[in-house]
Amino acid sequence: MDLLLWILAFALAAIFAASGVVKLATARDQQIDRTPYVEDFPQLVIRGIGALEILGAIGLLLPALTGVATVLVPMAAAGLSITMVLAALVHVRRGDGTAAALPSILLAILSVFVAWSRFGPYPL
Repeated sequence: MDLLLWILAFALAAIFAASGVVKLATARDQQIDRTPYVEDFPQLVIRGIGALEILGAIGLLLPALTGVATVLVPMAAAGLSITMVLAALVHVRRGDGTAAALPSILLAILSVFVAWSRFGPYPL
């Protein structure tokens, strides 16, 4: 089970880091073309979400790899799951449909699983 949690943590960290870098590095017009919900938020909010995703990705791995403050791993996973629940709600509110909200829901479920596992039966 520990191996599965490490694989999930690395996969989630890669996904969130990539998403965060795109939010920070891509021009607003390009973001709107690719993800129309960006138009509903100020650029500062989108960049803030990107920064939080990168910090969450770091929080999933760095404490576990260094063995320092390992409680931050499930906390990062819990924070990312909250972010993804809110992202899914944005898609539902906009009327984007289930298909648009599904990736956020899946990432939220996986993040909750990592958080629950690392807080509970499989701590670091």
